[in-house]
Amino acid sequence: MNRIAGIVALTCCLLMTFTVVKMNAQEKNPLRLGVAGVSHGHVWEVVSRIGRGDFIVVGVSEKDDALRMQNALTGKVDASLFYADLEEMLDKTKPEAVIVYESIYDHLRVVEACAPRGIHVMVEKPLAVNNEHARKMADLASQYGIQLLTNYETTWYDTNHEAFRLIREGAIGEIVRMNVYDGHEGPIEIGCGKEFTDWLTDPVLNGGGAVIDFGCYGANLSTWLFNGEKPESVYAVLQQQKPDLYPKVDDDATIVLKYPKATIQIMASWNWPKGRKDMHIYGSQGYIYQNTAKDMHVYKEGKESNPVPPELQAPYNDAFYLLKAVIRNEITLPPFDLSALDNNLIVVEILQAAIESARTGQPVYLTK
Repeated sequence: MNRIAGIVALTCCLLMTFTVVKMNAQEKNPLRLGVAGVSHGHVWEVVSRIGRGDFIVVGVSEKDDALRMQNALTGKVDASLFYADLEEMLDKTKPEAVIVYESIYDHLRVVEACAPRGIHVMVEKPLAVNNEHARKMADLASQYGIQLLTNYETTWYDTNHEAFRLIREGAIGEIVRMNVYDGHEGPIEIGCGKEFTDWLTDPVLNGGGAVIDFGCYGANLSTWLFNGEKPESVYAVLQQQKPDLYPKVDDDATIVLKYPKATIQIMASWNWPKGRKDMHIYGSQGYIYQNTAKDMHVYKEGKESNPVPPELQAPYNDAFYLLKAVIRNEITLPPFDLSALDNNLIVVEILQAAIESARTGQPVYLTK
């Protein structure tokens, strides 16, 4: 028993040492990060990581005077590093990369400013409000050789990556159906700030309502699980269940993607009784229920199990670690990775097709 205890202790010690080495590698030569806009509620991702060591915020731009003076980064970043003008911030602080916390419509404007300066960009999901913006952004990234990544919360879920691995191993056979559930009670209901909901509920600045805000998750995951294959067609129903709160945009979206041998149903809503980001993947020989970031159920060979997915390891467990590793050429993203540009161009194409389908009542067929 003493020998076994000694082996366990040694193993734990080695694991802790390995983790410390990896973290020290992340903290060495921190990424010079600029922040474009502070109106997006997800700006807390920067706030919660400041001081971790893998990046330093060298500048923040925000065009709204009141918001620039008081926001989530106030007191976390020196007041002298806040700028009203994005281009002035870029030229004076010279970030290696910029992360965007503005409206989806503004993603193009930020890339237009960053790309010619050789500054890499990571945007919050989705990539763009429409295909025109997305293509312009992709062209600029290609022309100037910058990385253009998209950040989704679900990219960092252990269960999603374990589902991906099991599917690649053929554990449940071929995918025949997926039901993807994403959303919450509504942005106003859960207390999102006015600076956020003002553009989140605007059909121009956000591109739509729940169809954009939460439909993008299912489109992103489907494109990843299907190796970048586009669906043959997209059919969608968009509804306003709370027009008094969200008079300009949909608050409930159902999107059906038809693949040659599979049907994907994306249910994106601001009307769920509680927040959720889960999916059911049905294969020809079993199923995977991804319930939360950590919890999943797998049915195969006539038995259901509740496996514990392995924890994602740096830099694949965090948007900022990943951004730094990609920029520093420490890793190369595989084709149609969840964060990659090729995946997210298809996501925008699916979302625009969904909006058009809902408008006409007809499916939209995508070109290969």
